[in-house]
Parts: sequence; structure tokens; C-alpha cells
Amino acid sequence: MLRAVIIEDETAAAVNLQAILREVAPDVETVATLESVAESVEYLRSRPRPDLLFMDIHLADGDSFRIFGAVEVDVPVIFTTAYDRYALEAFKVNSIDYLLKPLNGADVSRAIDKFRRLTGSERRDYGTRVKAMAAGREETFLVQVRDKIIPLHRDKIAFCHTFNEKVTAYGYDGEAYPLDRTLETLQTLLPESDFFRANRQFIVARRAVKEIVVWFGSRLSLSLLLPTPERIVISKARVPEFKAWLRSAQGAE
Repeated sequence: MLRAVIIEDETAAAVNLQAILREVAPDVETVATLESVAESVEYLRSRPRPDLLFMDIHLADGDSFRIFGAVEVDVPVIFTTAYDRYALEAFKVNSIDYLLKPLNGADVSRAIDKFRRLTGSERRDYGTRVKAMAAGREETFLVQVRDKIIPLHRDKIAFCHTFNEKVTAYGYDGEAYPLDRTLETLQTLLPESDFFRANRQFIVARRAVKEIVVWFGSRLSLSLLLPTPERIVISKARVPEFKAWLRSAQGAE
């Protein structure tokens, strides 16, 4: 009997996958269904490792690739995702297996059969590729610029801005890069030591901050090394947090 863990924050999707497994792979037992990065990390740290993981990419508290940075994952992983051209491109480049939602029995069966055929060395090699991709994903975003998909390293990001539910990262060269992530998700992916969520519209890089001005109502106004689509204002309530962030960053240098 193979023991599987499903990491999925959509209840209907998790129930559907369990039903598919019962039909096409009755020897695969679902021992746990987890809904978040935090819950998954805690489970993998404290429980016996399963034989297989089904892992959705986008979870309620962030990108599931964060799991790999918090705990050793040494079992095969089958990723599941709605259409995400950036993630799929990364999977293809790295020869990582994924299932596209909505899931169907034939695809799930093929994926499981593939893992059954892997030798011990092949499983280790696969795990190495998954870890390498997860580590790279935390540092690099795949963005589409015109007809090309290019990597954007986080060190090149001066700030991220959201407008009309669309998020754009701006490089220090002034180039705009559209991202398929919300600011909330980016906040979990970008290191807190280098990036600060200024308000609902902006995440700013520490080294992009040029000048800080006291604004009306004890707020702060930030000027960056490059122009921004609108003024960046930090609310009075968040000023102490921002100052602490600046002090901690200076202390780390």
C-alpha cells in the first residue's frame, strides 16, 4: 500500500483527487490532506514520510515551493495546478511532473505509474531537480515580455506595484515586468530583509529607497531611485514597523 499526502487548499479539488485515486489506484491510501504551507511543514517535520506527495502550487498562505525551504522533502512530488504558463514552463525545462486542473483519471494514473517505475537513483535525481527548481523559484520569477518568457531575479526588482488587479515589477533599469502573482503572494516569496510591503499598492526594495519625507498626519512618503506610478505613502500605524525594518537592515550590513 502506497501512502500519499495531498497538499491542496481547495476542498472540492482535494475531494476530487481522492475520488480519482480510489478509482485508478486503489492501492494508494490518502493519509492526510493539508491546506497550507505552514500546515504542510509541520506535518512533514513531525510525521512519518509518505511515499508520494500531490502538491498544489498556490496555497492560501503562499507559494507551495516555500515548503522545500523549510523542511527536507525526500519523497516524489506530483504538482497540480490550474493553467499557469510560468510554472508549466519551469516544469518543462526541469523535466518535473505536473497535473493540470481539472484532474482526470488517465493523467493521474499515468503519473503514478511513472513513479512506480523509477529506480532508487532516479528518484534521488528527480528529488534533486525538484529542490533546485524550488530554490530557483524563490529567487527568480518567470515573466512574459512580449513573445518571450524570461527569468527576472529578485535582486533586479526595485518595487512591485498593483493597479486594476494587475501586478507589475519594475527593475532598476526602469523596465516593467508583468507578474501573475498578487502582492500578498509576492510578500511571501520576497525576503523580508530586502523588501517591505509599504501599503496596498507597493512592495519596495530596501536598496531602491532614495529618500524618506515626513508626510501629512505623521505618515511617511518614500522616493525611490526611479519614478513610480504614484506616490508611495506609509500610514502612521505602519511607520514604527518601517523604521524597525530599516534599522534591522542596516544592522545586518
